[in-house]
Formats: sequence, C-alpha cells, structure tokens
Amino acid sequence: MNRKKKINQTLKAKAKKANAKKAGIPANKPKYVAKADRDQVDASMGVSDSARVEVSSEAD
Repeated sequence: MNRKKKINQTLKAKAKKANAKKAGIPANKPKYVAKADRDQVDASMGVSDSARVEVSSEAD
C-alpha cells in the first residue's frame, strides 16, 4: 500500500470516528442511570419493586 493511500485511509477512519461520536449514533440507547439513583427516583415517586418488575416484564 503506498504512502498516500495509507495516510488517506487513516485520516478518513479518524474523521468517521469523530463524526460518529459527535452525532451520537446510539441515540436510541437510553442514558445509563445507576441502580441507587433508580431506587431513589422510584422511592420519591412511590413505586415499589414489584410494580417495576411488572412494568419491565410487560415491556418484553
């Protein structure tokens, strides 16, 4: 592989990674919430563990 092609290949790969990171490709993936934070939110909303399990099983 000649030098010019190799340089262009690496630059394109870096640009592709930068654009993907900037665009946020896994946009449909929800932001991670720690278990302790989830428990805190559920407690403040008055949701019990059994209700959360029922909701998650219905989603599947």
